[in-house]
Amino acid sequence: MSGGMLVVLALTVAAAAFVQGASGLGFALIVAPVAGLLDPGLLPVFVLTAMIPLNLYVAWRERRSLDLRGARWITAARLAATPAGLALLWVIPEGDLGAVVGAATVLAAVVSLAVPAFVPGPGAYVGAGLVTGLTETATGVGGPPLALVYQHRPPGELRATVAVCFLVGEVASLCLLFVTGRGRAADLGWALLLLPALAAGAWLSRLVHQRVDTRRMRAFVLVFALVSGVVLMAGT
Repeated sequence: MSGGMLVVLALTVAAAAFVQGASGLGFALIVAPVAGLLDPGLLPVFVLTAMIPLNLYVAWRERRSLDLRGARWITAARLAATPAGLALLWVIPEGDLGAVVGAATVLAAVVSLAVPAFVPGPGAYVGAGLVTGLTETATGVGGPPLALVYQHRPPGELRATVAVCFLVGEVASLCLLFVTGRGRAADLGWALLLLPALAAGAWLSRLVHQRVDTRRMRAFVLVFALVSGVVLMAGT
């Protein structure tokens, strides 16, 4: 990777860390397309690895708002679906997988516009965990299902719970990817190299994260889900 490409990737990582640190979402959606253009081999290991320190920071910062019950349900379902997410990499062509996941995400976001406000229960948690386990392991993008489940909850609760669920899932996905030979050690090195950029973006997010209210957060979640779905479909 040239020096110019590295600068582009570093700026992208910093911007994505700021967005996710402030909202709880968006890192993979921002970083994955750029990393894929610079070096397709960076996906999904680089994105998953880079998100670990970011989610550790967000989970600690927002720990008092954690929905522990929801995190348990989501994590259990997400871990159960991780092997299936790996299987998708082998069975379904990458383009077709992006189209299916993208279309499902857009449909869920559109339906959410018409559905009254709700408090998520075990069914919603398990469904989100299963879908996240599939999509994050296969593509590195797993935020939309969790975002939609927590769209009516306080922003701090969304940030804390999504960060904890991501942490467990990222470690599980990386372990499985490396055990099965789908991971590259070099991708871990790139994540470490760009750690200062990630730290800068995360630190800046602390200046604004308390200003995000529930109404703005729900609007961001729905736009995030719609955009991520379109990006996944467009990549086919």
